[in-house]
Amino acid sequence: MKSQAVVLLNMGAPSSLFEVESFLKNMFNDPLILGIKNNFGRKMLASFITHKRLEDTKKNYQAIGGKSPLLEHTANLVKTLNALDSKRLYTFAMRYTPPFAYGVLDELKSQNIQSLVLFSLYPQFCTATIHSSLLDAKAALKSLNFSPKLLEISHYHAHPSYIACIVEKIKQALKGEDSKDFVLLLSAHSLPQSRIEQGDPYQKQCEENKAALESALQQQGIMFKKIALSYQSKVGKMKWLEPSTRDAITHFKNEKLIIFPLSFTLDNSETDYELKILYANHAQNLEIKDYRVCDCFNADVSFANTIIELIQGVSDEKN
Repeated sequence: MKSQAVVLLNMGAPSSLFEVESFLKNMFNDPLILGIKNNFGRKMLASFITHKRLEDTKKNYQAIGGKSPLLEHTANLVKTLNALDSKRLYTFAMRYTPPFAYGVLDELKSQNIQSLVLFSLYPQFCTATIHSSLLDAKAALKSLNFSPKLLEISHYHAHPSYIACIVEKIKQALKGEDSKDFVLLLSAHSLPQSRIEQGDPYQKQCEENKAALESALQQQGIMFKKIALSYQSKVGKMKWLEPSTRDAITHFKNEKLIIFPLSFTLDNSETDYELKILYANHAQNLEIKDYRVCDCFNADVSFANTIIELIQGVSDEKN
């Protein structure tokens, strides 16, 4: 019987077109997504936004097979981790779609787990993503009266092994061609500027991630014409982090482009639809000579080993 469990935390995504509506409602009803303290007011606004976006969102998922690939990639990553690390039990919980934290933790309680690691599948810390998932998991633990020894890994944006995983994905996208002929665009999920002004470290960590990657690439003699950071997936009319990925692609329309999805470890609608279809069409309309999107790590053994290394590191620190 294993005494330590690791729960991988992510936002979640619809596993069918029928689940799109509940996914959107759950997401926009999160006070860390919509900053409205009044529960009734937030619920009403969440329903309004969901109704307004529902059909377009369904079309986006229809374009990538009628569902998000996130659940399958996460399940495959868990299988890889359990095969590589016999000391721990690996599982996962989603914030806005099943499996939810309460049910996952209830099952772990029944298995007499003594130590629990909550592991973020977001490399950078953000209040709207990993902080929300951590609060949700801790609320479930309290409701279940489940008190294992608790460890958290909420960011690893500059960890050498994580950076090495990115370098390998970029090499794969280069296909042996000269990196000096390309601009490398690091596309991260955007965030309202107001959140940054309130102290969210997300933008700073994205920039630190970029700096660590630049250093690692230089050490391997991989030099790009330019490495730039941009932000995708803006929602609404308020000011979000800039430049937008769409505007950045327009700016580099005379260059060969490699896009790396900086804030995603597993492929999802933002990578498979937004980067590989929506922005690929934009690049084609601009007659960009070469437009490539790196795959996320998904169930790669190198990323799984990075997770194990990070967990071992934090476990050693606590002992």
